This record gives sequence, structure tokens and C-alpha cells, in this order.
Amino acid sequence: MVDVSAKDATVREAVAEAVVVLSAAAFDAVAGRNAPKGDVLAAARIAGIMAAKKTPDLIPLCHSIPLAKAVIEITPFPDRHALRIVASMRTKYETGVEMEALTAATVAALTIYDMTKAVDRGAVIESVRLLVKSGGRSGTYTAASK
Repeated sequence: MVDVSAKDATVREAVAEAVVVLSAAAFDAVAGRNAPKGDVLAAARIAGIMAAKKTPDLIPLCHSIPLAKAVIEITPFPDRHALRIVASMRTKYETGVEMEALTAATVAALTIYDMTKAVDRGAVIESVRLLVKSGGRSGTYTAASK
């Protein structure tokens, strides 16, 4: 594990996204809140937040970070039968929260897959990426637009 004790504790934020593309039937089940396993969006939000908190248990050598904020937003794109997950994290600590944001977005996407697979085993998780990172010595990073 990298020694971060010489770094200043500063406010650090990260935002990551994942996109899940579903069949029309699976998308309609999610949107209509009648998927066989229940409320897909609520479960995905909770799973993402829980995953962010468990990131050091999942990623080797990742620091345990006190999260001040963990928010999962899911936006439907009916024209693509897709769901865009945006995971936003904040801390005041010696190292950043990029891994927490990426883990949260990914686990939320996996949860959507799990909860819709009875309707559509062909769902695709695509475009997991860091959108924004701020704080710390390296400053701000913003991903290029797609």
C-alpha cells in the first residue's frame, strides 16, 4: 500500500459512470418497476453505495477512505433502452476517491444486470469510466466528451 501520510487531507471528489444497454423488454420492466426481482433502480443505488464503502475489501492495496458523500444517480435513455449510472464520491482525506466511484458505478451496473437477467441475459455493460476527479496535488481531471 502506498504511504500517503505525508499528504495533506484535502477535499477530494470523483465521478464515474457506467452504461447498461438492455433489451426493450428488460428496459420496460425496469421503467415500469415490474422486474421479476423487484425495484431494480433502488437496488442498484443501494448496491453502488455499499460497494463504494467496501472498495478496499475488493481492490488490493486500496486505502480505506472515510466517505463524506456517496450518491448514485441513474438516468434512463429510452431511445437506446439504456441506463446511465453516475456515481459521485467526496472525502476529506490524504488520497482520492476514484476507485470508490468506479467501483460504485460498476457494482450498480452489475446489480442491474443481475436483476434483469431473467428478462434479458444479453444486457451489455459498457463505458465504465472516470468522468471527473478533483483535489490533491494532481489537481482536476475531466474526461473527454464521448
